[in-house]
Amino acid sequence: MNTNRLSENITAALNAQMTKEAHASQTYLSYAAWADREGFGGIANFLFKHAQEERNHMMKILEYILKRGGQVEVTAIPAPPENPSSLNNCFEKIFEHEVENTKGVYKVVKMSSDEEDWATWNFMQWFVKEQIEEETLVMNLLDKIKIAGGEKISSDILYSFDRDMEKISGDVTAARDVTTINP
Repeated sequence: MNTNRLSENITAALNAQMTKEAHASQTYLSYAAWADREGFGGIANFLFKHAQEERNHMMKILEYILKRGGQVEVTAIPAPPENPSSLNNCFEKIFEHEVENTKGVYKVVKMSSDEEDWATWNFMQWFVKEQIEEETLVMNLLDKIKIAGGEKISSDILYSFDRDMEKISGDVTAARDVTTINP
């Protein structure tokens, strides 16, 4: 008996979004390593935590596909983009990446609506809300960087900004505290 409750199109779209979330995780991870190497420990910590958050999003989609009886396809993810050229550029690239991720979420939402797959439509509303939060967070950080001078931000302000970023904890467990039991 076939217990799969997802169409082939929805399954493919969910698997594609799962890969986008994995790519987002790798991008944040790459930028976190860049920030750490540049001496921005607070910013690196913030980005490392977001890398874990994106991985959690990937796992949320994977689990949903399995719960609906679908076939999960784990595929290769693209390499992260080149390292940023500056702190301003880093957050501009992150914003662009989040906007692309939002487009992927909207594609699944529209497809689930068109197919009247209300379970998937409902599931994806969590991601719609999450993407609003993600884009707003990055826009607010870009605004702060812009006010501080954008590409011409002074080292004193960079130091202060990095310390402020260190204080942003978020709800994501630090990578060093993650286990297979507590992902």
